[in-house]
Amino acid sequence: MASKLTGTVALVTGASSGIGAATARELADQGATVVVVARRKDRLEALAAEITQAGGTALAVEADVADRDQAEAAVGQAVERFGRLDILVNNAGLMLLGPVVGADPQEWERMIAVNVQGLLHTTHAAMPHLLKAAEDGPRQVADIVNISSIAGRKAWANYGVYNLTKFGVNGFTESLRQELADRHVRVGVLEPGAVDTELGSHNNDTIHAEILNPFNEQHERLAPDDIADGIAYMVTRPRHAAIAELWAMPTDQA
Repeated sequence: MASKLTGTVALVTGASSGIGAATARELADQGATVVVVARRKDRLEALAAEITQAGGTALAVEADVADRDQAEAAVGQAVERFGRLDILVNNAGLMLLGPVVGADPQEWERMIAVNVQGLLHTTHAAMPHLLKAAEDGPRQVADIVNISSIAGRKAWANYGVYNLTKFGVNGFTESLRQELADRHVRVGVLEPGAVDTELGSHNNDTIHAEILNPFNEQHERLAPDDIADGIAYMVTRPRHAAIAELWAMPTDQA
């Protein structure tokens, strides 16, 4: 029996770990051919081999989406290899927390480059192919899912620049959703909270303890598979049904 995404091609950024890797596995299970994109080539190749061994089809593409040329080349490789692109999941992200006063501007630049510019680069490169898939693809619809954060809706002290990037992702997603509403390219944002990934692993231990631990002590942490389930739910909806925004929040500790 054909799965819901049989015949489609999905590209997932930030796919070397966490939400990206879990999403690639889930979309492959749903029948999609998956192109996994990230900077860590060894992890990507291991993930692609895992999907292939499970009966799916995957292509590993090493690229830093913060670099426009690399992002465009990654999309180009996907289309050259498989002839189409139906689903784009913009998952690549970086979280560096801390006060604005006295902060290292280079950390701001890194977050903005990955969280905002990377999303713009891949979306721009993928758009012609997504529009074509919406016209003549197997589902007559294409999907863009941008992974944001609950920090794109609520601001906290010491999240300043991270909040800036995620508020930006949410605003861009809504604007693009309206722009493409009548062209059968569905655009949505998924906003997780407290997910157990490597996203915040670059924070120093002091910042992690002062900012993140109090929240973690009050909430169960979600797993990457939980978010991947939400992404699959968004892209396997009937053609006429779109999800503009989906929150995935942990429950309070008992």
